[in-house]
Amino acid sequence: MAEAGLNAPPTRGSTFLRAVGAVVWKDLAAELRSRELLGAMLVFALLVLLIFNFALELDVRTRATITAGVLWVTFVFAGTLGLNRSMAVEKDRGCLDGLLLAPVDRSAIYFGKVGANLAFLWIVVAIVLPIYSLLYNTNLFVPGLLGVIVLGTIGYVAVGTLLAAMAVQARTRDVLLPILLFPVVLPALIPAVKASTGLLQGVPLADIDTWIRLLVAYDVIFLVVAWWVFDYVVEE
Repeated sequence: MAEAGLNAPPTRGSTFLRAVGAVVWKDLAAELRSRELLGAMLVFALLVLLIFNFALELDVRTRATITAGVLWVTFVFAGTLGLNRSMAVEKDRGCLDGLLLAPVDRSAIYFGKVGANLAFLWIVVAIVLPIYSLLYNTNLFVPGLLGVIVLGTIGYVAVGTLLAAMAVQARTRDVLLPILLFPVVLPALIPAVKASTGLLQGVPLADIDTWIRLLVAYDVIFLVVAWWVFDYVVEE
């Protein structure tokens, strides 16, 4: 009985998770060797912060009102660069065709790419937050803010990874992705900015609960939709 249990074939769920983990690990290992994608995202994010820092020489109270907007603009711009490059590298090196030929559910490829893109974006977030705090003399270590950032970035990357897979086949993919992405991700960015602003200004959680619920709903809906349509997207 025990021997039979040890030799039992892996379940479909465990196979799926292993495939997702393999895609994530492949992207992370490739980035550790090249440092192209993460380096470009970090430089771009820091440039955006510096531009805002010198352009918006405002008083402390006014700066507090625009903090959430500046942060999310930085995350979105740097994230778009990362999303574009993550799929373009796969296409240019011929790895995308190999992934699609692998004997696994193609949605595992999607979730693996989402996991890797989230890891890169969260590294940028972890570096940007303390630098922003120093440049703007603003305390960003507010309870709940990291949770809102996590929810917002999940929805952003979920949609962005799907659209990047669509745009990667086009010659103008660098221009096409932002055009496709920004209108679709706007319903997530607005609640993310509103909730972040409320938390930074000390607004009671009950007053921003609606925005957080909208973020959660957006994440769930678009993760499910992307899971359903990813196979058809990469077929085209």
